Amino acid sequence: MYLIPLMKIGFLEFGWSDAIDILLLAFLIYQLYRIVRGSLAYNIFFGILVVYLLTLLAEALELKLISDVLGQFINIGVLGLLIVFQPEVRRFLLQLGKNRDIRKPAFWGRFNLQHYGITQAQHKEVDELMAALHHMADSKTGALLVFPTTSRLQFFVNSGILIRGDISGDLLESIFNKTGPLHDGAVIIADNKILAARCVLPVSENQDVPGHVGLRHRSAVGITEVS
Repeated sequence: MYLIPLMKIGFLEFGWSDAIDILLLAFLIYQLYRIVRGSLAYNIFFGILVVYLLTLLAEALELKLISDVLGQFINIGVLGLLIVFQPEVRRFLLQLGKNRDIRKPAFWGRFNLQHYGITQAQHKEVDELMAALHHMADSKTGALLVFPTTSRLQFFVNSGILIRGDISGDLLESIFNKTGPLHDGAVIIADNKILAARCVLPVSENQDVPGHVGLRHRSAVGITEVS
């Protein structure tokens, strides 16, 4: 199929495929920037982008030696980049599929309690959960709860102690009791069950998080970055 070019400058033609190519590349770069922004990988990402732009400039100016050197640097560095950016690449891929449920329209899902694993018949569990949270807040007891939606976070469930018990306020308060063996870590709740306790969550490296924030809060931010 022949596409009519959008513009022509000398012997160069700029067509619809070129426009789509540029827009897709810009979108991918922007998404990567959003993920690494504020993290330790930001400076590395910016440096790689500068090297890539210099390579394009050298090719446009027909600077063969510089173009070859920078091109080899980029080609050899691909494997190294995958290693260096492993957390960011994983986060990027997770973000692409985050909260995608093809069974329901996203708009109506926001107003459907069942989308969040809660139905009208489960108000007792919700009430017990809220009561436990109020009690722990009054007693200044720290707690970290994770409620997966479409992502089940099985890896993080396996990092803790499996419970698979019914949602109970007393059980939650017992888990997060400061003298108990399970209080350190997160509780993951899904499918109307307390799946596991003492789960290890990823710690956020985002530099926008205030320095005085502790590991529990950084873990709460970290789990939202990968789920």
